[in-house]
Amino acid sequence: MWRAAAAAAAPARALCRAPLPPAPQPRRRAVSVAVSPAAGLADERVETRVAGLSPGQPVTLRAVAADERGCLFQSCAHYRADSRGELHLGTDASHGGSYTGVEPMGLFWSLAPAGMERPYQRLLPRSTDVPTKVEVFVHESHSLPDALPGPLVAKAKVERWFTAPGVRRIRLKEGRVRGSLFLPAGDGPFPGVIDMYGDEGGLIEFRSSLLATRGFAALSLPYFDFEDLPKVLKELKLEYFEDAARFLQRHPKVKGPGVGVIGTGKGAELALSMITFLPEVVAAVCISGCSSNTVADLHYGEMTLPGLRFDMNKVSVSDAGVFDVFDALEDPANPANSPSAIPIEKAEGHFLLVVGEDDHMWKSSLYAELAISRLRQYGKENFELLSYPGAGHRIDPPYTPFCKVALDRVLGVPVLGGGESKAHAHAQEHSWRKIQEFLHLHLG
Repeated sequence: MWRAAAAAAAPARALCRAPLPPAPQPRRRAVSVAVSPAAGLADERVETRVAGLSPGQPVTLRAVAADERGCLFQSCAHYRADSRGELHLGTDASHGGSYTGVEPMGLFWSLAPAGMERPYQRLLPRSTDVPTKVEVFVHESHSLPDALPGPLVAKAKVERWFTAPGVRRIRLKEGRVRGSLFLPAGDGPFPGVIDMYGDEGGLIEFRSSLLATRGFAALSLPYFDFEDLPKVLKELKLEYFEDAARFLQRHPKVKGPGVGVIGTGKGAELALSMITFLPEVVAAVCISGCSSNTVADLHYGEMTLPGLRFDMNKVSVSDAGVFDVFDALEDPANPANSPSAIPIEKAEGHFLLVVGEDDHMWKSSLYAELAISRLRQYGKENFELLSYPGAGHRIDPPYTPFCKVALDRVLGVPVLGGGESKAHAHAQEHSWRKIQEFLHLHLG
């Protein structure tokens, strides 16, 4: 009987020894990336988060954008998910790629021409009423900027706008003055600012449109190579800039009594001349400028400030064909060049001097020191200085992609502007806030 019972129990024991089926695993969440706001102003930060990764999983985040000509720009950064399988670019550090460290906007300011594109191009908007569209991708594993990325696991789209709703753009043809006037939404009146760039010429509007979103009536003012203005920069008459200042000062949407001016490079130098000679101008922001008149003679009535010249024998060219013009401009401190010095001690308004200490376009840090020395020599303290270690020549509104070497629009050759990407990006973000504070303070 016991044998029969044992025989009956054998199948049961065999069943107990059989392996159990695997327990059902929790379903893994799909990977997602969220960029907020998905549509916002180009000078505002976005928040980028990734969720649904495995703890510690290595991923590459890529950003891709195209300019209005179809040229592709890209950047990438290497991250690892935290213990919850998440990433937050505001607190988590990149370990490689286009930048390292905690950089919430690194994917944007490190955008550079893709490998198949012509190098040294800048991602700048040609039209302020069309956003820059950026796609953000999440790929498995770490991959270099121009290497084939790993499998795509998530993506998101972002729009970066240079004009806020309600901002009006008015094309200007007032007497001999040309340009675009950007007026903020609302009744006003608003503080008025003239905005100028350098010797690349033409009409550059994106800083003016951003100033208008921040409450300024901003006049983007070209001074050559636009419509019926002179095609090349041979000589300048300050009366043209005087007409622009008077037009803006008298505009019904502009509060007085004076207006401000912001300029970069040659535009900064013109800003110094405007605040020196024109009583309508009471505040000047000078970015990477020279305290002497350069390149083209400047006339005002019977007065002429001769332009310092560039000595092409002092231009060096690298093996890659990049031009370095750092030492080429005649020395403003040389007593023989004193007729070119702008007599800024005559100005009754206020200066904000903004320079990058690694500017290789010219010696803007030295030129700022010369300007300050001249002002103090005459007992003036009507200036502020923002000097940024590691920043290069063209300090634009924040998150504008850094470009150490850029194609010169006139010469058609790559020219070294200097700077280190992270330091330059931080200079752009900090200076933009200080510029607005300065203009609001001195324009009422």
